[in-house]
Amino acid sequence: MSRVLVIGCGGVAAVAIRKCCQASEIFTDLCIASRTVSKCEALAKSLESKTKTKITTAKVNADNVEEVIELINSYKPDLVMNIALPYQDLTIMDACLACGVNYMDTANYEPEDTDNPEWRAIYEKRCKESGFSAYFDYSWQWAYRDKFKNAGLTALLGCGFDPGVTQAYCAYAKKHEFDTIDTIDILDCNGGDHGYPFATNFNPEVNLREVSAPGSYWENGHWVEIPAMSIKREYNFDSVGQKDMYLLHHEEIESLALNIPEVRRIRFFMTFGQSYLTHMKCLEDVGMLSTTPINFEGHEIVPIKFLKALLPDPASLGPRTHGKTNIGCIFTGKKDGKDKSYYIYNVCDHQECYKEVESQAISYTTGVPAMCGAMMLLTGKWNKAGVFNVEEFDPDPFLDALEKYGLPKKESRDPVLVE
Repeated sequence: MSRVLVIGCGGVAAVAIRKCCQASEIFTDLCIASRTVSKCEALAKSLESKTKTKITTAKVNADNVEEVIELINSYKPDLVMNIALPYQDLTIMDACLACGVNYMDTANYEPEDTDNPEWRAIYEKRCKESGFSAYFDYSWQWAYRDKFKNAGLTALLGCGFDPGVTQAYCAYAKKHEFDTIDTIDILDCNGGDHGYPFATNFNPEVNLREVSAPGSYWENGHWVEIPAMSIKREYNFDSVGQKDMYLLHHEEIESLALNIPEVRRIRFFMTFGQSYLTHMKCLEDVGMLSTTPINFEGHEIVPIKFLKALLPDPASLGPRTHGKTNIGCIFTGKKDGKDKSYYIYNVCDHQECYKEVESQAISYTTGVPAMCGAMMLLTGKWNKAGVFNVEEFDPDPFLDALEKYGLPKKESRDPVLVE
């Protein structure tokens, strides 16, 4: 018996909510809250005859701590699932602390306004000290560790697929396959085709900011930063085929380097087609990826927000996306004194996802782990006070839940390594 407040009603949230409703014995009551309450109401109506979960809706501005506190105090949830934008992570964490409620999200904090002088000063100091310049990092949320620990509350960070499942794969490899891990390569392949000349599979603001940033990887105890898209590799992915992939900065590298300290190198690769890269480079060159407001005909607009309004809504891509995703981790290391390699991954079919939850696989592979992570917290399988990343918990019950609810693992003990 549990009451859960879900903040957000986009593509990922919709998947997580639908999957929660498949486990109504755990998720007995759900409140869906968003700035656009009509989206919450439409989703609730579509589910009311398909689940025993009692669903209510609410309107909330997640940028406003007091509004979130008022909603939490009114609904009295056991857990707040933050599946809104990463811009709101800190305000929702503040509200959970004020109300004494556990917290989880799917992506780490980043600021909406990267020109804010106060944030900029902290950011530039971090760039010098840490050695990477991505706008997103865990330092802001890790700063809440003592607050949540002293309050006896749990905050689970980044429980999507990557970050999220990829970190559980690392914990699983460490627990079952290796005595020591030497290298980790995280590979994210989307072999889907939606038919548009250019579209993003999740929020365009977050997606385009992430992939246009300088790449970086962890090697021998420090960050190595490279120009965006400057390291390219080819890989033959199970069920997808040969794809070009590029090294990106990604947040789970930061926590894995901390929590698996013997690892010599951690890299993250994501596949991109040439059409996507050409469109993105053109948009970047003309300033459309900028977060700095400009004046246009007497109105102040943010270029990347204007671009977001022009692009297809990621939630609308489901019925027209065909193909599969393949996301996982390749490890090298030692077991019983012998060299070993190991690959653990998941393959997900876009059209099968749409048949089940009316979503493409990108939202599915993030929304299902969010639901399974919430299940771990609500059932007490993951139960520690403080702020934690996924790899700091026992991976076994989480991977068992993923298996049951649509994301089974596949394994290879003789994988082709990434050069």
